[in-house]
Amino acid sequence: MATTAEYELGEFTFPRGWFMIAESAKVTDTPQGVKFFGQEFALYRGKQSGKVILLDAYCPHMGTHLGRNSTSYVSMDGAVEGDSIRCPYHAWRFGPDGKCNQIPYSTGPIPPAAKVRAWQVQEHMGAVFVWHDPEGGEPDYELPVIPECGDPSWVPIAFDDLGVVNCHTQEILDNITDVAHFGPIHGSTTKYFENEFRGQVAVQRMGGGHRTLTTEGGPLLETTATYTGPSLLITKMTGTHDSYIYIAHTPVDDGSAYVWHGLMVKSPTGQPAYTEQDVEIARQYQAMALAAFAQDFEVWKYKRPNIRGLYVQGDGPFLKQRAWYRQFYNPRSMRDEILKPVEGIYHARGMDGAPTTQAA
Repeated sequence: MATTAEYELGEFTFPRGWFMIAESAKVTDTPQGVKFFGQEFALYRGKQSGKVILLDAYCPHMGTHLGRNSTSYVSMDGAVEGDSIRCPYHAWRFGPDGKCNQIPYSTGPIPPAAKVRAWQVQEHMGAVFVWHDPEGGEPDYELPVIPECGDPSWVPIAFDDLGVVNCHTQEILDNITDVAHFGPIHGSTTKYFENEFRGQVAVQRMGGGHRTLTTEGGPLLETTATYTGPSLLITKMTGTHDSYIYIAHTPVDDGSAYVWHGLMVKSPTGQPAYTEQDVEIARQYQAMALAAFAQDFEVWKYKRPNIRGLYVQGDGPFLKQRAWYRQFYNPRSMRDEILKPVEGIYHARGMDGAPTTQAA
């Protein structure tokens, strides 16, 4: 397990961006402890507003974790009151802004230091995201939207919770430029492949056969995989079924990540509103997509860190992709300097680009 410093990504240990931290459906008014970016948080849904709230985990009174307790009577009776949360140890109450708003046994003033940090979160496409920025700035890009979300002819996203993989997220990002792995790992016959880097977006366009996701002699599987920011990959697929693959990965510690996978599928039976049969077929296709992703996942789980790869002609633009990724690990003031030599469209030697674009 290598660290950010070993990959020489930049000044910050953890990147700037929007990061998935939970499935919306799993966040309730029962607080839960979660760990990302090397630190602990308390996550819950307010009873009054219904909004998701994320606070730094530790009560400033005596360091009690606000989200990891089930035996205190505070917890058993319900730690969340309105949109506030009570510490399970001494019942100090903290509002959604992180400030203590009641100490039940004290008649004196609440100390100004009686507060924890409240984080900016957003619910989006059935997931909860947090904005993380080592510089403390506001979001500088928006989360992507799948246009068909909410369309009744599409079976909605269902998530596969894949847990923690003990490799740095750089190894996961490498996949978007790795044209040569598709045959050995996925049984693909790649007809065209290219990458594009622009601003906070990295794109992979590919077409070909695929042993898992399309049938022999069937339609060409064509994909456009787009990273928006450092952690959320949405892939539009056409072929056996029109669909979107959703992959999110969020740093847990310096060198490990939590990973989610999901699929959204257009009605396989062609109905204007998806049916139970459509859901069944979509979940079967999702299992096939997950099996393909698991082939990558197993490699990441056991490989040694690729600090400096021995790249050859025919490999994808790994160095351009790694340079693009550095923008999230360095001050915003360096972004243009980092991106200037990177932005453009790139082809692997000997591989055709996408039919609709040309190499830079």
